[in-house]
Amino acid sequence: MEGRGFWQYMVAGSVAGMAEHMAMFPVDTLKTRMQTVAVSSASSCCPRGQPNVGSLLASIVRSEGPSGLYRGIAAIGLGAGPAHAAYFAVYELCKGRLGGYCHDGCHHPLIHAASGVAATVASDTVFTPMDVVKQRLQLRSSPYSGVRDCIVRMLRDEGIKSFYASYRTTVLMNAPFTAVHFSTYEAVKKILFEISPENSSEEKLLVHLTAGGSAGALASALTTPLDVVKTRLQCQISSVVVQFTW
Repeated sequence: MEGRGFWQYMVAGSVAGMAEHMAMFPVDTLKTRMQTVAVSSASSCCPRGQPNVGSLLASIVRSEGPSGLYRGIAAIGLGAGPAHAAYFAVYELCKGRLGGYCHDGCHHPLIHAASGVAATVASDTVFTPMDVVKQRLQLRSSPYSGVRDCIVRMLRDEGIKSFYASYRTTVLMNAPFTAVHFSTYEAVKKILFEISPENSSEEKLLVHLTAGGSAGALASALTTPLDVVKTRLQCQISSVVVQFTW
C-alpha cells in the first residue's frame, strides 16, 4: 500500500472520521429533525409543515439552547472512530490488492468503486448501532436521557435487533454512495493532475478539498432518499415516531 503501514490507515481514518462527525454534528442534527418532522410529534415545533434550515435552527436554539444541536454526540466517540478505521483500512487494502495504485496518473474507477463498497459494508457493521443511538437522541422529543440510557432501554425493550433495524437500508444507501464517492474522488484528482501536474500532488490540501467536495456532493445528491428511509427506520420509537417496516 504505497509503503504505508496498515495501522496508519486505520489511525488516520479513525481521526478523520471523528473530526468529520463532530465538526458537522449540528448539521447532522438538523438533517435528522427535517427527515422525521413530517411523522414526528416534534412537528408541533414547526406548525406550518416542513421547516427550512434557518427556521429549524432558530427553533432548536430558542427552545433547547445551543446544546440541543449536540445531543447524542457522545455516541460518535463510541462508533465513529472504530467504524472509520475499518472504512479506510479496508478501502486501502482492497485498492492495493485489486491493483488500484499506480504512479502515472491512471484511473481505475471500477477498482475504486469496488473498494469503496467493501469498505462501507465493513464500516456499517461497526457504526450502525451507534448511529441508531445518535439519531434517537437527536429527536426533539427523545425519551432518552443519554447514550447509556438509550442503549440500556433499547436492549431491554426492543432487543439487539433494534440496533440493526436500518442495516439493510444503510448498506443499500452507502454502497452506491461510496462507489460514486471514491470513483469521483479519484477521477477529479486525475483531472486536476492533467490540468496542472506541477501543483496537483496528492499531498496538496486544495486537491483533496476539491476532489472530496465534488465527490461528496454528487454521492449525497444521489442517495438522500435512502438516507431519509434510514433515519426513519432508526427512529422507530412508538411514543415519538410512527412505526415503519421494510
